[in-house]
Amino acid sequence: MSEAKKDREPLFSVKNRKLLTNPLNRENPITVQVLGICSALAVTAKLKPSFVMTLSVVFVMAMANVVISLMRKGIPPRIRIIVQLTVIAALVILVDQFLKAFVYDVSKQLSVFVGLIITNCIIMGRLEAFALANKPWPSFLDGIGNAMGYGWILLAVGFTRELFGSGTLWGYQVIPEGFYEFGYKNNGFFILPPMALIIVGVIIWIQRTKTRELIEEN
Repeated sequence: MSEAKKDREPLFSVKNRKLLTNPLNRENPITVQVLGICSALAVTAKLKPSFVMTLSVVFVMAMANVVISLMRKGIPPRIRIIVQLTVIAALVILVDQFLKAFVYDVSKQLSVFVGLIITNCIIMGRLEAFALANKPWPSFLDGIGNAMGYGWILLAVGFTRELFGSGTLWGYQVIPEGFYEFGYKNNGFFILPPMALIIVGVIIWIQRTKTRELIEEN
């Protein structure tokens, strides 16, 4: 009877909702687990590529989690990493071709970093730690949650760097010309990679100041 109850667990039970919400804060893959830092540095000089990279990772991570979960009982342990990489690579190729077909300008900006999603340690980590041991629906939610946790950091960094580094958002001028006439200048340091690391550091500091449990756990 208990097994039947487990099978009828609500799709958005408290446990399943935590799979979506925990990675946004106290289990964030970038600020808590310190994973996926490379792309946070490389693709966040502008908001648009940050957004496209976020959507790409959401798709790849969610679908990869589901596929590996469906296959989990048939994957020999000795080749599980190869199988995981093959699934991720197939999904990344689909994303890369889609970007080249519909948003070619962004595809050029992202360059090799779309392909590097294949080796993104966040995705590999969730496949190994979660999808291999759980059913498809929780695995799907776990993939969405961790990708969104990763994504909001990218968007925050991309927003800040483009605004103060170029005076634009999504390529549109948002800082009034009058500001420049009074002597305002864009800060070129914001579009350099070190600034991304500084902004991530500030986000980590703010997060851990507000969430005391993270300090105690780490």
